[in-house]
Amino acid sequence: MEEYKYEEITKEIIGCGMKVHSILGKGFPEVIYQRALAIEFKKKELGFEREKEMPIYYKDYNIGARRVDFLVEGKVLVEIKAITEINDLHHAQILNYLTAYNLNVGLLINFGEKSLKFKRFVH
Repeated sequence: MEEYKYEEITKEIIGCGMKVHSILGKGFPEVIYQRALAIEFKKKELGFEREKEMPIYYKDYNIGARRVDFLVEGKVLVEIKAITEINDLHHAQILNYLTAYNLNVGLLINFGEKSLKFKRFVH
């Protein structure tokens, strides 16, 4: 079986997302899922920063900042959505974030569908 970078961390994050979705279902604003996910991260003793402001780089120049939903264990970017469907624009967004923040692994998690949807991205 192929091993992925930060596989154990991403498995824990996805498990937390599944727990939240199984209890709350779909239909809430993103911030509600974000708060619930933070509770699950704490229960699993995952180190995380919520709404972390991260610098954006262009050719090694800091050109601004943006808040990410979560940075877990200082390694995995987690972007959450609460929308009916994830599309290519959301995929491009997280790949751009990984590049701009100089991170290797990201998870896009959507709580807005009937079942939890997630996708792992690697830069």
